[in-house]
Amino acid sequence: MATEILMPQMGESIAEGTITRWLVKVGDKVQRDQPILEISTDKVDSEIPSPADGVVLEIKCQEGETVPVNEIVGMIGAEGEEVGSSSAPASEPEAAAPEAASSAPDASAEAPSGEMSLEDRVRLFSSPLVRRIAAKEGVDLAQVPGTGVMGRVTKKDIQAYLEKRERGEVPAAVASAAPTPARASAPAAAPPPASAPATAARPTGGFSVPAYGASENVEIEPMSRIRQITASHMTYSKATSAHVSTVFHVDMSRVASLRQKAKDNFLRQVGTKLTYMPFIFKAVCAGIQRFPQMNAAIDGTNIVYKKDINLGMAVALDHGLIVPVLAKADERTLVGLARSANDLADRARTKKLKPEETQGGTFTITNPGGFGSLFGTPIINQPQVAILGIGAIEKRPIVVTDRDGHDMIAIRTMCYFALTFDHRLIDGADADHFMNTVKNTLQDGDWSDLDPFL
Repeated sequence: MATEILMPQMGESIAEGTITRWLVKVGDKVQRDQPILEISTDKVDSEIPSPADGVVLEIKCQEGETVPVNEIVGMIGAEGEEVGSSSAPASEPEAAAPEAASSAPDASAEAPSGEMSLEDRVRLFSSPLVRRIAAKEGVDLAQVPGTGVMGRVTKKDIQAYLEKRERGEVPAAVASAAPTPARASAPAAAPPPASAPATAARPTGGFSVPAYGASENVEIEPMSRIRQITASHMTYSKATSAHVSTVFHVDMSRVASLRQKAKDNFLRQVGTKLTYMPFIFKAVCAGIQRFPQMNAAIDGTNIVYKKDINLGMAVALDHGLIVPVLAKADERTLVGLARSANDLADRARTKKLKPEETQGGTFTITNPGGFGSLFGTPIINQPQVAILGIGAIEKRPIVVTDRDGHDMIAIRTMCYFALTFDHRLIDGADADHFMNTVKNTLQDGDWSDLDPFL
């Protein structure tokens, strides 16, 4: 009997997944637990294993399709086995559970100055499934009250709206959703005239500029799922938080020396590399413990202080960016931080992360210095209120003063640390006090965790 390949539910709040790549084709022999397709959700990209041994008999959903959880996407069975024609879902997927009311702003309330309008919020944050239903039923999503986080219109919301429309309680609306453009090369696909607004994401102020003109030689490629999510979240963050950045120059010479002495024994005894990041994680935890407003969120006019320090660590992938989370980082040793951080980064790159490992972050650290950047001013990862960017760690000439007060030029291992913070909650003085704690911990902190490896 043929075995169904189902779209899995990758977390409690996940109602759908997008098939990004099939790793097999019809007729291929597969073994149980062999990766057969890759999917992308709002939380994580993952490889999905085969549910059974056999031959791929049918692929029902193609790459790029967004499919509700528990829907059949393919079939596996014995070679030559007949496959039924039914493509109905195995079971009706449950709608994503609405977020707690305390964590989502009231979509019907007037948006505070500087925040995204309701129309742009539902456009950017509604799922592809919801937008597909809206296009099919001729619904303007801006007219649908959203109960999800940040006013997101969920599947349950649009179904309730359609039921009301059938009863005549709301008027029919004209569909506003546009189909996703297929990959094409211009001028094969006729572009809109230069005076027409582009169909890509538009600014919240109501003004837009065409992405390309009729005479331009362009190639159009749909964004990956993770790129769409990143774009939406970054646009929302810039429209929500009052972004301010402060930059500190930190002397990493002591940490660099300790790391150099310990790294070989560390690798041999622990089984993982000793990078600079565990030192930085420890220093950030020390700063947050002194300044808890850095580990908070804003809910209307309330400040939500997070009791656990869950550090998000941005990991660059070929197709975008993902932020796995080191839960309760303040309770981990330097060894524990190194082991967990390297494991999360490795599994993020190989699409082995679990959805829960990308959720619950309270403060994010990103490391553009690994690519040579001196420093940057990163965008806050909502609903957090701060993010720390680490620049290149390298030797530089700086002025130092000896015990007798004499100045001299010395070579030190230095790094620029750039903190972007939400000025609605964090004042500049508090941000700088936090950064001084991070700086002093790195330069003069207790690193006795490394004694067994020195």
